[in-house]
Amino acid sequence: MTDAPLDPLIALRPWEAPEVTSWGRLPMNAVDRRPGALPLDGDWRFELLSAPDAPVGGPWSSAHVPGVWTMQGTDDLPQYTNVRMPFPEYPPHSPAANPTGVYEREVDVPADWAGRRIVLQVGAAESVLLVHVDGRPVGISKDSHLAAEFDLTGVTRPGSPATVRLTVVKWSDASHIEDQDQWWHGGITRSVLLYATDPLHLADVTVRARYSGDLQVDCRVRDAGGALPAGWYLTGELDGRPLAQDAEFDRANAEDERVSDFLGEARLLTTVPEVRTWNAETPELYDLTVRLHRADGTVADTSRHRIGFRDVEIVGRDLLVNGERVFIRGVNRHDFHPLTGRTVSYDDMRADLVLLKRFGFNAIRTAHYPNDPTLYDLADELGFYVVDEADIESHDHAHEIADDPRYLNAFVDRVSRMVLRDKNHPSVVIWSLGNESDYGAGHDAAAGWVRRHDPTRPLQYEGAAKLGWADPGLASDIACPMYAPLEDCVAHALSGEQTKPLIPCEYSHAMGNSSGTLADHWAAIEATPGLQGGFIWEFWDHGILQRVSDGRPVGRGGAGLYDNGVAAPGYRWAYGGDFGETIHDGAFIADGVVFPDRTPKPAMYEHREIAAPVRIECFRHEGVVLTNHQHFRGFDWLAAVWELSLADGRTLTAPAELPELCPGETAAVPLPFVLPEDGGEAWLTLRVTTATDLPWAPRGTEVCVPQVRLRGPAAVDVAAVARQVEVDGEGLLVHPLLTVAPTLSLWRAPTDNDELGGMAQRWRNWGLDALVRKVVSVRQDAGHVTVEAEYAGATGVVRHRQVLTPVEGGVRVEEEAELPEAFDDVARVGTVFETMAGLDLLDWFGQGPWESYPDRSAGAPVGHHSLPVDDLFTPYLRPQESGGRHGVRRFTLSATDATGLAVVLDEPRQVSVTRYRAEDLTAATHHDELVPRTGCVVHIDAAHRGLGTASCGPDTFPSYRVAPGLHRWSWTLRVL
Repeated sequence: MTDAPLDPLIALRPWEAPEVTSWGRLPMNAVDRRPGALPLDGDWRFELLSAPDAPVGGPWSSAHVPGVWTMQGTDDLPQYTNVRMPFPEYPPHSPAANPTGVYEREVDVPADWAGRRIVLQVGAAESVLLVHVDGRPVGISKDSHLAAEFDLTGVTRPGSPATVRLTVVKWSDASHIEDQDQWWHGGITRSVLLYATDPLHLADVTVRARYSGDLQVDCRVRDAGGALPAGWYLTGELDGRPLAQDAEFDRANAEDERVSDFLGEARLLTTVPEVRTWNAETPELYDLTVRLHRADGTVADTSRHRIGFRDVEIVGRDLLVNGERVFIRGVNRHDFHPLTGRTVSYDDMRADLVLLKRFGFNAIRTAHYPNDPTLYDLADELGFYVVDEADIESHDHAHEIADDPRYLNAFVDRVSRMVLRDKNHPSVVIWSLGNESDYGAGHDAAAGWVRRHDPTRPLQYEGAAKLGWADPGLASDIACPMYAPLEDCVAHALSGEQTKPLIPCEYSHAMGNSSGTLADHWAAIEATPGLQGGFIWEFWDHGILQRVSDGRPVGRGGAGLYDNGVAAPGYRWAYGGDFGETIHDGAFIADGVVFPDRTPKPAMYEHREIAAPVRIECFRHEGVVLTNHQHFRGFDWLAAVWELSLADGRTLTAPAELPELCPGETAAVPLPFVLPEDGGEAWLTLRVTTATDLPWAPRGTEVCVPQVRLRGPAAVDVAAVARQVEVDGEGLLVHPLLTVAPTLSLWRAPTDNDELGGMAQRWRNWGLDALVRKVVSVRQDAGHVTVEAEYAGATGVVRHRQVLTPVEGGVRVEEEAELPEAFDDVARVGTVFETMAGLDLLDWFGQGPWESYPDRSAGAPVGHHSLPVDDLFTPYLRPQESGGRHGVRRFTLSATDATGLAVVLDEPRQVSVTRYRAEDLTAATHHDELVPRTGCVVHIDAAHRGLGTASCGPDTFPSYRVAPGLHRWSWTLRVL
């Protein structure tokens, strides 16, 4: 018995050969092949090997395609790292223990495909794909996020079954340039299909549809059997309008001797009068059909496209779409699903974009690789500007790889294939050469190829910023830094040295309770020529649904086990380290503006108001001024209602008629209400909704709620009454509805920004999480009780005074706290107390209804709001400070019988009401560890630190930090 011959694909060891990007793989193209294809998705025979050169010996199990094996019950589980590689080997090497999935199934090749060209398409595989058919080697592909196609004509027989084997090697030289901030998986992540064409076929189609209405369609034609047959020709039509053959193009090619026996080229032209142009606000599309004919007129091949007429250019330091300077309100997006990992469906992607559209986003950066092709179709349809990013990130070894000639071909290959696939999408306005890979010759080589092939779009690459924002080299037409301080951006725009648009590729890090100062950023962007927007990091919290009992991912069967961002009992959202991995980066994977189930975080409402198409300002107390803050459209798609909120509890409504305004125009409109003389503070809100059904929103969907204050608060004088306030021996208030008396609070459960930004450790060093209260004196005088106390930390003492005064129905609490100079930036200064059980409904007048904080409050309008206490808490994946409401004037906590307590504040304050103490949240790592208390934990803050984005980006501004010195506040507590 002799050993079996070594498989030539295995013998090549392509997983450790960066020079080898493919073998037997067909060139990428932009031809539509989906109609008539044979889908191969479903259950395949599967075996997970310990290494790519291990023998395939069975037994077979089953794996679903598309899907990752790390989410389908194998012992190779997901692993999360941000910068670090998950193995110690240096590029181009991979670890000896290298999980390798072998997928196999029989395919019945249709008999009527005889004489046709047969092509296998594997949508995506991580990270090296080896293809065999009936035991014969067919090809190799790398690049985990682009499709690979292989010609099977010579290895299959139509009418007979063929055994297709797809071997996927998880770790490789390519892993070192796919070191993105996401979960590591292994598998076939996009659909697999088989299709057939005539031997004479369209090899590529390139569309140039200009804002002017001029359309140029360049086609390449090949014949799989050899030389092109004589007499072939092309026709095309656009929405039924025939396209003309460009005879001048044919003549010039002949004169330049560019005519080939094996590659045909032809150009079709037309000009559309009164063209409907494409932009993110009005994404007008046309249907283009291209047909390849044989000499006898029969059709050999057809390709259909939906195209948009638009121009993208940079003029000076402005990025223009159709000649207009547009604001880029962007977000970074991964292909992600909490049950299937990297595999996403059409419905998933549409839901992503619909949600983003409803919250005012108009741009997507496909971080950090080309996304599923369907996403671009949807972006074309729904209206998004897309920065299409190549699958290149060498974060852990960026400097070494950027100039490594062994990886040069990989850089050019990945960028060029992305461009070839996506070039006909009007939504793609910028090409990106990758992410966090330093800057070297590989980038310049890729940039050179793109500039030659597609001069119609600008390029960007963040790593080129190392050369300076004014001149980031060949690789970037846009200065696109990460997390640059706002003051640096403004200074650059005002310096006179700016030469390129400044659009940060990441500027606000949405990890946990975050996205502070977003409104401040946009106020500066809109006021400063040269600043044009940016992209938030990121869309998703990448929590994977995990069973608590065995620690394994739930997988495809987990639908229905989560709701409103919360996993069902017995399950939790897993982050780095939860699958037993020793090398990981913890909860840094949970840094999106939505939870893993796509539930919006409060930061989404902040963005919605910042991006509002309708703006409102007061006008001489006689009316208000409305502004159309769009770039291309009027208000005809919007409807609105006026709402007047009065401090005395009344809310008035009136219909609103939006004026006809072109983009950028303003109009004064009279006040819709006669302002009552009584009622106190008054706020005017314009509730703007969609007027008709839109592809991304049904009629009546709220678009924005701009608001102005018409009248400030009236002074409130609460008279004392003749009775005593009861306190205990420690000078603490005794009250029938309180289970824990009001005391001073300087600590909050650290947010991710607090922890990673270093503030939380500083607070711990000061002892703010364990202050010791010492009573200095308790004095009673004419009904008043004055309590002097000291709160001692590890490095300082805070002096605190409470003055308790009986008033009608309750007690007024006047407080002051003096922080020593050492406590120069604390989390909060305020009061905390706890209530009896049963007070389960919070009503308040202030900002809401969603969570808000001092530096993230633009999206929470002032009004009368009501929510169950259990709905006030925001379930960030790692428990932390949450549930706060900014600018609260008064609130009530009541039981079902309307009994309870009411609190009136001396001025708008930060308030939170939850079931958890700060120490409960601080101690927990996941929400399944939290046990809600039966009563309410109430915080009233004289000052509360902003959130910032310091987990990966700038901290909150100094104006939102809590300074040392004297803080004063007061509030009145009454029984309902």
